[in-house]
Amino acid sequence: MKFNSIIKFNHKRLLSTTFHFNENTFQTHNCDLPPLKTTATKEELLDLYKTMVQIRRLEMACDQAYKGKLIRGFCHLSIGQEAIAAGMSVAIHKDDSIITAYRCHGFTLTRGQSPTAIIAELMGRDIGSSRGKGGSMHLFANEFYGGNGIVGAQVPIGAGIALAHQYRNNGRMSFALYGDGAANQGQVFEAYNMAKLWNLPCVFVCENNNYAMGTSILRAAASTKYYTRGDYIPGIKVNAMDVLAVREATKYAREWTLADKGPLVMEMETYRYGGHSMSDPGTTYRTREEIQHMRSTRDPITGLKKRIIENDLATEDEIKAIDKAVRVEMDKAVADSIAAQEP
Repeated sequence: MKFNSIIKFNHKRLLSTTFHFNENTFQTHNCDLPPLKTTATKEELLDLYKTMVQIRRLEMACDQAYKGKLIRGFCHLSIGQEAIAAGMSVAIHKDDSIITAYRCHGFTLTRGQSPTAIIAELMGRDIGSSRGKGGSMHLFANEFYGGNGIVGAQVPIGAGIALAHQYRNNGRMSFALYGDGAANQGQVFEAYNMAKLWNLPCVFVCENNNYAMGTSILRAAASTKYYTRGDYIPGIKVNAMDVLAVREATKYAREWTLADKGPLVMEMETYRYGGHSMSDPGTTYRTREEIQHMRSTRDPITGLKKRIIENDLATEDEIKAIDKAVRVEMDKAVADSIAAQEP
């Protein structure tokens, strides 16, 4: 991401920096590009940084708890994909709706559930978000409808939630998220059709991490331009390793649907560092060198930290203080979850 800085205010907490996106940040299908620049204050950037670090530390805690046999069953982590949940969270209203698949821990956190409620749910404890009876794939929060374990099945439900918002005329909308593997499901296209027919305020978000379970999208999909899959529905592709790009694209998509333009398809191009789930080492269908290259060149947390430091918006010590506080928060959440009772 190329960027320039323009100071607009003198007060330290209100310093606003302008960031310019490069021409490859967004690609569109039958709609205009979002703005190729955005502004953010120090406070906004540090909040985004903290949220992404919280998601990563949460997932790392779940990884260790699973390996320690404190978590059983299915567990899908989003390490590497943190910018999507973090960027979307600051671009929508608290009463807009989100529904996603099973890689849902980060979204549950940004929608208001505590780390303890999430980790406890994974451990099957009664203080969990579903009282310990739902597990990793069935987490819920305010206007967050899961966490769903059936591939692609949440997409038509997301369209139905959008229909409810339209019926109530409440000025809210719905985001229905799914993976690149689920993008080939017939029910996804059925939901597209109904959403367009009824002009629903729904954004269909494909989280494309390039591997449907253990299969490269190049082997699984005849067309990998997921943002064009809606055909008669406009679409936008986003560099989802850039949290500011995610934020701006989400604002654009939300405004699109609420302007009575109907649904939109978004493709969030991202990357997961780990396997599809905890049972997948993630290295049998890709090389360790590929994973390390993505970590070292496109990591969303490192990238945002670099922008903050290079623009003199915060010091290394301030960043380290956030890291330390989040580490303490997650350690406490694990301890509290272990100490809680089973349902």
